[in-house]
Amino acid sequence: MRSHLLNETTADHYRRSVTEGVERVAAKLAATTRPHTGISVDELAPVIAGIDLDRPLADPAAALDELEEVYLRDAVYFHSPRYLGHLNCPVVIPAVLGEAVLSAVNSSLDTWDQSIGGTLIERRLVDWTAGRIGFGPGADGVFTSGGSQSNFHALLLARDEACRLVMKNSERELSKAELLPKLRIFTSECSHFSVKKSAAMLGLGYEAVVSVPCDQNKRMQTVALAHELEKCEREGLYPMAIVATAGTTDFGSIDPLPEIARLAATHSAWMHVDAAYGCGLLVSPTRRRLLDGIELADSVTVDFHKSFFQPVSSSAVLVRDRDTLKHATYHADYLNPRRMAEERIPNQVDKSIQTTRRFDALKLWMTLRVMGADGVGELFDEVCDLAAAGHALLTADPRFEVVVAPQLSTLVFRYSPSYRWEVPPSEGVTHPDLVDRANLHARKALFASGEAVVAGTKVAGSHYLKFTLLNPQTTTADIAAVLDLLAAHAEQYLGESLVHAS
Repeated sequence: MRSHLLNETTADHYRRSVTEGVERVAAKLAATTRPHTGISVDELAPVIAGIDLDRPLADPAAALDELEEVYLRDAVYFHSPRYLGHLNCPVVIPAVLGEAVLSAVNSSLDTWDQSIGGTLIERRLVDWTAGRIGFGPGADGVFTSGGSQSNFHALLLARDEACRLVMKNSERELSKAELLPKLRIFTSECSHFSVKKSAAMLGLGYEAVVSVPCDQNKRMQTVALAHELEKCEREGLYPMAIVATAGTTDFGSIDPLPEIARLAATHSAWMHVDAAYGCGLLVSPTRRRLLDGIELADSVTVDFHKSFFQPVSSSAVLVRDRDTLKHATYHADYLNPRRMAEERIPNQVDKSIQTTRRFDALKLWMTLRVMGADGVGELFDEVCDLAAAGHALLTADPRFEVVVAPQLSTLVFRYSPSYRWEVPPSEGVTHPDLVDRANLHARKALFASGEAVVAGTKVAGSHYLKFTLLNPQTTTADIAAVLDLLAAHAEQYLGESLVHAS
């Protein structure tokens, strides 16, 4: 069994095994013509359940043959031009090269003595990102597992900073237990669900999150935010944080950051910007202005595995004032005793929620060293341009209604026939109900066919379809073809529904 350990004696075995795996994946990528096969859960689940994990195949080639049947053949491939679903991007080759290196070396980014070099590379990338945001020399941050963890981390800092300030300014001694029920987080109705989950995990409860209405462009209404902040203070509560979004998951909308920053300063609230999606604008040659005001935030979430075309996972949380990271610091004698900080030994665990942590920063490092920031930004600009062209197609197509013009690369729309379907009243089905069902059916039928993948969401209680465009290889012809497929599925459903109703 020692022959399977990666070390100086098995380097050739490692080279052969990984090369064969790479060749298999490369062949699959070259031959893939659509995002997935259309296989169902009922078809695939028994195959995987039937594999006896207590009887190893021993031979890596045999394991790869089996993997072809249970994974590679039916995987969803985000590099397909007709994958228009969630916030999944095709990945750039330098980042995949970095992934291969970091997996083999297997550094853990918690302490210096486990990641010499890796620690400094991550810190350099944190500084670089903070500079792109517009933070000063006092900024800092750390890589995380994704946007949800980054948002949680930022709100943990905001919670403890709010408690510190309230306790400091109070005329009587207060405990944190007294303060927690009085803390409030303000965010738009279109923000990511991780804000509410974070509030619950931080002991504040879902009810601590105040949902602020959005305008017709799906951006937070600052007038409504100001009203809610004033109401909070009148009721003797404390505005702990305002979470602005730079690229909402559903619409790609960007909240008015400068105005929100002014309100945050006025009410002494922590300002966090969730730029998990919109962080690609940091390197955009043409659209960086859309993030104006982000430099005023106290913390920022960035997901490089969305708009920087990195493999999952690659995310970070950045703070304007590195001193606030102390709220996440814990010194363990066996790992990072306090004397190490006094000796200026750079342990990333001092500012991280995680302990053991992958060297995900290496993927971004390799990308920047090979392609450069402008190269990544040009790719993101391409998908934003594509979304604008897709919006023009949708607005000109009488079969569809579109919700809002895109700021980034997301389009939310629905099939909506201009004529009325006459359904017998006894069926109890209204025209809006039928259109809702038609849109749901169209998405499911398209996915089942394997020809394309689109996402879905709800707007004002109704079902809508969503294109998330993150592939520069996708063309307007692809978008038009997928719209035709969706319309055909929806029309078939409506036609069958009328036949059954008559």
